[in-house]
Amino acid sequence: MHSPLPLTRDLVFVGGGHSHALVLRRWAMKPLPGVRLTLINPGPTAAYSGMLPGFVAGHYPREALEMDLVRLARAAGARLILDRAVGIDRDARRIHLAGRPPVAYDIAALDVGITSEMPQLPGFAAHAVPAKPLNAFADRWTRFVAAVEAGEARPRVLVLGAGVAGAELAMACAHRLGPGAEVTLLDRSAALPGLPPGTRVALKDALREAGVTLREQAEVTRIEAGAALLADGTRATADLIIGAAGALAQGWLASTGLDLHEGFVTVDPFLRSSDPAIYAAGDCAHLGFAPRPKAGVFAVREAPILFHNLRADLTGAQRRAYRPQKDYLKLISLGGQRALADKAGLRTAGHWLWRWKDRIDRAFMEKFHDLPKMEPPALPRDLAAGVRAELGDKPLCGGCGAKVGSDDLEAALSVLPAPERPDVLSRAGDDAAILTHGAGVQVISTDHLRGFTKDPWQLARLAAIHALGDIWAMGAAPQVVLSTVILPRMSARMQAETLREITSAAAAVFRAAGADLVGGHTTLGAELTVGFTITGLAPRAIEQGGGQPDDLLVLTKPLGTGVLLAAEMQGRAPGDRIAALYTAMAEPLSEAARVLSPHAHAMTDVTGFGLAGHLSRLCAASGTGAEIDLDAVPFHPGALGLASQGIGSTLYPANRAAVPDLPDTDPRARLLFDPQTCGGLLAAVPRDAWPAIEAALPQARVIGRLSRAPGLRLR
Repeated sequence: MHSPLPLTRDLVFVGGGHSHALVLRRWAMKPLPGVRLTLINPGPTAAYSGMLPGFVAGHYPREALEMDLVRLARAAGARLILDRAVGIDRDARRIHLAGRPPVAYDIAALDVGITSEMPQLPGFAAHAVPAKPLNAFADRWTRFVAAVEAGEARPRVLVLGAGVAGAELAMACAHRLGPGAEVTLLDRSAALPGLPPGTRVALKDALREAGVTLREQAEVTRIEAGAALLADGTRATADLIIGAAGALAQGWLASTGLDLHEGFVTVDPFLRSSDPAIYAAGDCAHLGFAPRPKAGVFAVREAPILFHNLRADLTGAQRRAYRPQKDYLKLISLGGQRALADKAGLRTAGHWLWRWKDRIDRAFMEKFHDLPKMEPPALPRDLAAGVRAELGDKPLCGGCGAKVGSDDLEAALSVLPAPERPDVLSRAGDDAAILTHGAGVQVISTDHLRGFTKDPWQLARLAAIHALGDIWAMGAAPQVVLSTVILPRMSARMQAETLREITSAAAAVFRAAGADLVGGHTTLGAELTVGFTITGLAPRAIEQGGGQPDDLLVLTKPLGTGVLLAAEMQGRAPGDRIAALYTAMAEPLSEAARVLSPHAHAMTDVTGFGLAGHLSRLCAASGTGAEIDLDAVPFHPGALGLASQGIGSTLYPANRAAVPDLPDTDPRARLLFDPQTCGGLLAAVPRDAWPAIEAALPQARVIGRLSRAPGLRLR
């Protein structure tokens, strides 16, 4: 069998708009070996604009209009970077981001959409919400409807901008808020520009029927809390003010040096910008060769051309030209489950058109709910006995889910002789080796993570926090770090850029922890792996053998990383859950260690062997048993639901076998065996220390106590 093909080109998608989402779905069905895909987007989901009025009107739940970019990126084999682009260094070919170092590209594509923000209007940013970006608006609308239903806000809405989008939103607001709603649609000039006269009249009639007040030639000069001030001196009051006055380009595009038209990236028939290494599609692009209005239909139809031309540039094939249609069918929502259709001056309206539009929208979204399944490489015909059973029916987990089981590890370590050097104080089972050092001790530990994410920066950051856990668990201050990095085969430039990302992420984590990253070793291998060897200093080491009966067991982080990461690898975890998980995993344990160390009789970090495995080892070293209160154990959002579906890490069976007496019929109990990556600290502390710990660490939980009777029990 051949080794994995080397990576030679970086293709970076900036923005999760409709064009990019469709291109990534096509890529999932037809990948191009040698290309590293990257998708950059501020959030884990992207909203489908065609269903936004239906969501506002209450016809669709929020999740119906969301494309899950985490699942889409996994299906396409892309790394997903949850950040916002702020610039492009075209000479160095790097995308600059708001919250992390820049990302290199060989070819980049932009589909960052538009914004309805009105920065030139005083008070808008503080007292109004733009209709685009869609995700932020959907969040704000959900909160407003809840406030109205709770009697905390009045159903008064003001929509600025009487184009088609503004009219759709106004009618949707009126329908959702009911007969008592006061919805006003304002425009500084004539309403519904660009439509045939008959269609304009029909939409104005629909606005009246929906109970929307239309005010034309009404220029807003300032937004205040609860009101818009108009040029004629009057005030339009509202509890929610929505900006829908036209489409504005993302401001950062102006600094790219690309040819722009009114802030939008001008593209040629191949969808290339003035820089041939940068493409643009969707609303952020201006079709300089054939200008068209901003409409989702063009973004959707650009996707096949963009897909073909990106691959053509990456392989040396011939590009294709995009030929946009001159007119298109407009299906306009009328608030209730009715729609108006317009094309070439012909129009009609009715409930049947809504049902038609609904089928079109649901069919589009189904493309992203029913993603192509990633099939493992075909196995050779002739195999040694046991190979298929060893491979199993799901991919090997990354992170701590890839560790060797504790029983196998104990068997391997049992042949090690006891330390003979007088300056080595370690006992088997401790989190780190303990060495004499002046008046105190020095501890040393090593750990590494097999890549569970395709993002080297993210993996390095989490691997650093994970490796520091052993040092913090010993009550030590991190001191010095050496790295061990295995890169997949890639071009020299990609090696340099990947190492830059890894080093910058790790160095920032270690510097914040008070340690210095001073060097290490790098090699090429089958897949990305990042690890660190760390030393730390302490007056005394907190070992696992100091626990005492009746000590409280304090846990500082929730459980469930293993099941969530396993579900993500299988394309079964909601993207927002994974985004929240990465944020939680990135929380260092430094403050928890500082608070717990003065009180802890024994302490460990909860990692690959799960809470049950690590607690069992602590009890064995301390000569105690433990009682666990399942009702008190915290879990990451979504973990319990996935565990109840039978999803688990590939390390779960080994962890379960290592603690056979503990039942696992309850999903909560199953998660006691879940391998944790960047897990929390587990400390045995005296009862009288808990009030001070609770005050300093509000996220910590007492999950049980040590007991005199051996073994682990649930209570």
